[in-house]
Amino acid sequence: MTREEKLNVIQDLTAQLGDSSTIYLADISGLNAETTSALRRACYKADIKLAVVKNTLLAKAMEASDKDFGELPTVLKGNTSLMFSETGNAPAKLIKTFRKKSNKPLLKGAYIAEAIYVGDDQLDALESIKSKEEMVGEIIGLLQSPAKNVISGLKSGGGKLAGILKTLSER
Repeated sequence: MTREEKLNVIQDLTAQLGDSSTIYLADISGLNAETTSALRRACYKADIKLAVVKNTLLAKAMEASDKDFGELPTVLKGNTSLMFSETGNAPAKLIKTFRKKSNKPLLKGAYIAEAIYVGDDQLDALESIKSKEEMVGEIIGLLQSPAKNVISGLKSGGGKLAGILKTLSER
């Protein structure tokens, strides 16, 4: 690889790092061709972009990026694959699913909305992160609950003003 090609790769990686708010670093070394293909297929279906990168080029791209990656450059040893996703917990769920069949991929670290997670022991914490859609659904559910209580109270009050006032005062 020429110096110019390396600079192009670094620029591309810097742009990808800048555009994504969810970045996972994983080790997929040791997977055979069939398992690697299955992992790539699962990533594609889950809308996760998977790319194998050279550690030195990724380290330079992290330096050039506007983001603060904290301790993440320290995990750039051995085989490193990048996983980009719009959903914060999607790569963690995918890794966890794959772990049922194999001991790989290993989580090296993750950068999610300015939070940094280092080490494979963080996988459970990353998996429990809620996506924006899950949070919105939960908030709507919480907001609907009191409204349903008031409506059911109004219906049980018999429709008369005295019954409605009594029900509302009890709640």
